[in-house]
Amino acid sequence: MKKIISDFLRFINLNQGEEDRKKVLENVKSNISFGGSNLWIMACAIVIASVGLNVNSTAVIIGAMLISPLMGPIVGAGFGLGTYDFNLLKKSLKNLLVATVVGLFVSTLYFYISPFKETQPELLSRTAPNFYDIIIAFSGGLVGAIAITRVEKGNPIPGVAIATALMPPLCTAGYGLAIGSYRFFFGAIYLYTINCVFICISTFFIVKYLKYPTKKQLEETNQKKVKYIISTLITILILPSIYFAYLLFEQKKYQHDVDIFMENEFTNKGIAIMYKKTLFNRSPKKLELGFLTKKFTDKEIKALNLKLKLYEINNTQLVIMQDTTDLKSDILNEINYNKSVLSEKDVAILKLKKQITDNHYNNKSLLAEIQILFPIIENIAIANLSFNEETDSLKVIPVLVYKSKKRLEMETEKKLTSWLQQRLSKKEIQIYNQSPKSEVK
Repeated sequence: MKKIISDFLRFINLNQGEEDRKKVLENVKSNISFGGSNLWIMACAIVIASVGLNVNSTAVIIGAMLISPLMGPIVGAGFGLGTYDFNLLKKSLKNLLVATVVGLFVSTLYFYISPFKETQPELLSRTAPNFYDIIIAFSGGLVGAIAITRVEKGNPIPGVAIATALMPPLCTAGYGLAIGSYRFFFGAIYLYTINCVFICISTFFIVKYLKYPTKKQLEETNQKKVKYIISTLITILILPSIYFAYLLFEQKKYQHDVDIFMENEFTNKGIAIMYKKTLFNRSPKKLELGFLTKKFTDKEIKALNLKLKLYEINNTQLVIMQDTTDLKSDILNEINYNKSVLSEKDVAILKLKKQITDNHYNNKSLLAEIQILFPIIENIAIANLSFNEETDSLKVIPVLVYKSKKRLEMETEKKLTSWLQQRLSKKEIQIYNQSPKSEVK
C-alpha cells in the first residue's frame, strides 16, 4: 500500500521536468514589460479582436488572443505574490494597468469610428460572467503556470491564451464605452477582472506548491496580510459570479421547459412554429410565438397561457403573433440579427414562404367549419385579391365566392362576413355568390 501511494505521489509530482528556477524568473520578468514592441503588439491585437467581435468572427478573435501579450504581467504578478517580491508585483501591476488602459482606448476608438455598431452574439457573451468563468480562469492559470515552469513548454500556453480569453472582454468594455452602454462596460470589465485575478491567484498557488525561494522573509503579520488580501479578492469576485451562474442555470431550465411546452402543444400536433422569441430578463417573462398557418382564438390563447403553469413556466405571458404585418417585421428583424448564419438564399426562401402563407387558405378545412354554421352553403373558394388604389398603393383583400342553391339573406351574409373576419384575422373581406346577379357586400 505504501508503495502504491509512493508511486502515485511520484506520478503527480510537479517537480519532475521542472526548468531551472532562475531561468523561469528571468523569463517571467522579461515578459511583463509593455514598452516598445509589446505595446504595439498589444494595440494591434486589440484592433484584430475588435474587428472579430464587430463581424462576429470566432476565428479572428482566437487569432487576436494568440498574439496578445497580456498574460505576461498577470503571471508576473502571481510570481511576485508567491515569492513576496513586491518590486516584481508592483511592476507587473503597473504594466497590466498600462495594457488595460491602452486596450480600452484602442477598442473604444475603433468601435466609435466603426460604421457597424450592431451588438453581435460574440459581444453579448462577454457581458454576463458567471461562476464557470472563474473555473476556466483558475484552471487556465494553473495550466499556464505549470507550463512556464517546465523545461519542455509544449502546447499549453496558446491553449491557455484562448481558454482564459483576456482580449475579448477588454474589447467588449471598449464597445460599451463607444456606444454609451454602462451595462456592457461593467459586465465586460468584471469578466476581464475575474480572468486577471484568478490567473494571478492560480499562479501564486503553483509558485507556493513548487516552493520557489522568497525574495525576503516577511514577518508573520505581513504574510497573514497577503493571505487576507487574496482571500478578500476571491470572496468579492466569487459571490457575484455565483449569482450570475444561478441566473444562467435558471435561464437554461426555463428554456428547456419552454421547448417541452412548444413540442407537446404545437410541434407534436402538426402545428409549425414560424417565429419564436423569449424575453427572460423581464417581469413577467414573455414568450412570443408566430405560426405558419394556424390561427388562434382569444379563448385558445387564454387556455394556452393557463397551461404554462403545468410545465412549470411561471410568471410568463404567452403572446401569439397573428397580425401578419407585425409578424413579418419581427421575422425580418430576426433574420437580420442572425444574418451571420443565414445566407441570402435562406433569407429569400423565408420571405417566399411568408408570402405563400399570407396568400394561401385551406378551402377544404374552412368549408367544413362554414357548413356547421351555414348548412345552406355547398362549396366555397377564397383567395386574396390585389389591386391599386387611387394612391397607387397596393391593397390586398380576401374574396370569398360561395355556392348555394339560393343566395344567403342579407343578415346571414353579414354574419358570415363577421365570422370570417374573426376566423381569418382580417379587417376587410368581400363575399360573392356564384350567381352572376350577386353583389359585393
